[in-house]
Amino acid sequence: MLYTSKEDYGKIHLSKKAIQGENIWLNNNCNSCHQLYGLGGYLGPDLTNVYSNKNKNEYYLKAMFNSGLKSMPKFKFSSYEKETLIQFLKEVDQTGYYPNTSAVSEYNGWVVIKNKKYENR
Repeated sequence: MLYTSKEDYGKIHLSKKAIQGENIWLNNNCNSCHQLYGLGGYLGPDLTNVYSNKNKNEYYLKAMFNSGLKSMPKFKFSSYEKETLIQFLKEVDQTGYYPNTSAVSEYNGWVVIKNKKYENR
């Protein structure tokens, strides 16, 4: 079993806007196809660090939310709903890296991880 300590991820809490985005994520069952930190469905890509992906940006994500792609359904999110989803993905992105290829397992089962510095809100 692998362990990390609370100091590895610090104090994490989502903003009110990000929580609204998380609710949209959950209510539309996005996690049935997509993953965050490798947890969720496997039909779509992991979105843990999609916000900081240099090949994707807010405009790409907003277009994807409503137009779909391949097996992704077309949603009819309002502008505000898209903004909250973006905020949720942005704040998830700030919590760390996935996959964390620089993580090192120690002999005692603890893992030394590389993470992003989470900004207090």
